[in-house]
Amino acid sequence: MPIIGQPAPQFTAPAVFDSGEIKNINLADNKGKWVVLFFYPLDFTFVCPTEITQFRDSLGEFKKLGAEVFGCSIDSVYSHQKWIKDDLGNLGYPLISDITKRVSRDFGVLLEDRGIATRGTFIIDPEGLVQYMGIHNLDVGRDAGEILRVLTGLQSGELCGAGWKPGKDFVKPGG
Repeated sequence: MPIIGQPAPQFTAPAVFDSGEIKNINLADNKGKWVVLFFYPLDFTFVCPTEITQFRDSLGEFKKLGAEVFGCSIDSVYSHQKWIKDDLGNLGYPLISDITKRVSRDFGVLLEDRGIATRGTFIIDPEGLVQYMGIHNLDVGRDAGEILRVLTGLQSGELCGAGWKPGKDFVKPGG
């Protein structure tokens, strides 16, 4: 499992893009960019599409911050293709197929007894280091707005207190 400030586990895995095209994503190819990588349990479920479409609806804000967004589950690329085509519509970001479960295992989000990933979110900086990780219970979806807040705080290089939001004062050491 990665830890804060350490290199993110590297991977190459197939992913589905909006066009339905399947291409490999190599995390190392994103060096120099911020990456938001989120894991979800399964395609065609109940909570997962609420998160996936919320990331889609917030994608412009992630792009303004120079971040690439990738979703990942243990489903096949063919399951991803069908789900995008039939239910989700264009996302603007790829869904990675982790059918081997290696990526989920390397990031420490694989629930071995169930064979699926839990809701893990990682922010990886341009140097390839993990700067944020959050893991949620299967029943509770994450909020893309909170991930945007954390990403903005990380990019500021400042001390961001609890509840800090862009435009608010930073914490001043000793003050």
